[in-house]
Amino acid sequence: MSISEDFRCLSNKDPGTWLPIPRLVVLAVLFVLVVVILGLVLVAPKLGELDAAKQEEERLKTEFISSKQAAVSLESHRRQLEEIDKSFGTLLKQLPDKTEVESLLAEVNQSGLGQGLQFDLFKPAGTVNRDFYVEVPIDVKVNGSYHEFGAFAADIAKLPRIVTLNEINVAPGQGDGRLSMTMRLKTFHYLDEAEGGNKK
Repeated sequence: MSISEDFRCLSNKDPGTWLPIPRLVVLAVLFVLVVVILGLVLVAPKLGELDAAKQEEERLKTEFISSKQAAVSLESHRRQLEEIDKSFGTLLKQLPDKTEVESLLAEVNQSGLGQGLQFDLFKPAGTVNRDFYVEVPIDVKVNGSYHEFGAFAADIAKLPRIVTLNEINVAPGQGDGRLSMTMRLKTFHYLDEAEGGNKK
């Protein structure tokens, strides 16, 4: 008898009478179905959890590597922070306090006069409050030569306090061969505690 005939003679009502080959085939199919169903019911949700766990593992690895690198360079960062703090303190000391601004402006004026410049305008503009300091702009118009302007700028650079030259504009003077220069000088003073600041 052939295998196909074995399957044709099967009785749905009495599987106990089936021949061995059809029984094995049906059992194998049932086994595969059970495995597939169990896989869908039990394993598939776990696969999603496994993917999520792998992603979390990668995230934790990346975080660990980043934390390890930060820990390794922590001492270097501390030294850099100390250096920055010292530099900041040095720069902050170059800002005059409120009472020193007037004497600083007098020094600026004397520097210009000492270089032979003639002041047409020396007018402090309104102050501008910043985070921990106040900006004090001064509108200036002077007459002189290029060399006198250069010497004046060099004198300003040598001052112990910070003074910047901004918005510089040089034009021919009044026909006497001299030049006219307008600019905005800026100096700064730190906010004292009454103004909401604190000098280191």
